[in-house]
Amino acid sequence: MNAQATPPELRLPDGAAPVACVDIGGTKVAVNLVDARGSHGRRVEPTAKQGAPDALARQVLRMIGASAQAARIDVRDIAAVGVASCGPFVLNAGLVELASPNICGGLAGSGRGLPNDWTSALLEAPLRQAFARVRVENDGIAALQAERRWGALQGMEHCAYVTWSTGVGVGLCVDGRVLRGKNGNAGHAGHMFVSDNFDALCGCGNIGDVEALVAGNALPRRFSAWPDAASILIAARAGDISAEAIIDEICRVMGRALYNLVVTLDLQRISLGGSVFWHHRDYLLPRLQAHITGKLPALTGGCALVPAGLGDGVGDYAALALALVA
Repeated sequence: MNAQATPPELRLPDGAAPVACVDIGGTKVAVNLVDARGSHGRRVEPTAKQGAPDALARQVLRMIGASAQAARIDVRDIAAVGVASCGPFVLNAGLVELASPNICGGLAGSGRGLPNDWTSALLEAPLRQAFARVRVENDGIAALQAERRWGALQGMEHCAYVTWSTGVGVGLCVDGRVLRGKNGNAGHAGHMFVSDNFDALCGCGNIGDVEALVAGNALPRRFSAWPDAASILIAARAGDISAEAIIDEICRVMGRALYNLVVTLDLQRISLGGSVFWHHRDYLLPRLQAHITGKLPALTGGCALVPAGLGDGVGDYAALALALVA
């Protein structure tokens, strides 16, 4: 399948038990059930960020129940749960908790304005109390696996998936092996430093990392004249000079991050998704590619940036890919 092909339908083989697909981001949580009939009962809510540290896990469990009710599926018949979540992760007795900069307010402190003091959010333990088979992976890693299975990275042995959304996430594959790291956090390239900026505070506590500079929730903090990232991009496309200068700057930062991935891992292809990128992909893609093409050709030659083959539904496919191997 090439990058512009139609994604396959979310569907399991005849007779297969239903699975729950959960996509957790810094802005929203999406849940749906997939069985032999297709995808059913999709629910989307803002990510829970208030209350006790298990609030997010309780939200996911409630949403799975609501999705099952809407799909007319007995929750007890759900065979597996796949959870693609923003990270980083910390492990507690071998089970994943989230230490996400866009969810846990205790990481960077009050400067980020998150309405909690969590340093981690419970996730896997409550889910395993309710379901026998649960697979939790970083959303970049999960999306990478989905893109390699159904999308724009099919047949690629040296590749990456990058999401440019509320945060910046990455999944990496070298020599046909998906990289995970000691706590499942490999690919957190959004927290590497590519600039000397000293006033962009990331939710992780870093000042001036990639996510603090270019993520969807960073842009209105850095450029307060604009209400959100989409407004800047729309204005830039319409010829607003100040907006164009902002987009040139953030593409330089993001382009350097992508270049670093390519030359460090000797990649063939990077597929890109996420709300910031996806809705303006025709405008952003050539600007990002320009920071790679022609620079150290022995390493960058032949490496292409492409839109995610699974489009803006990559999160659903990512969670399904996990559920199928839970």
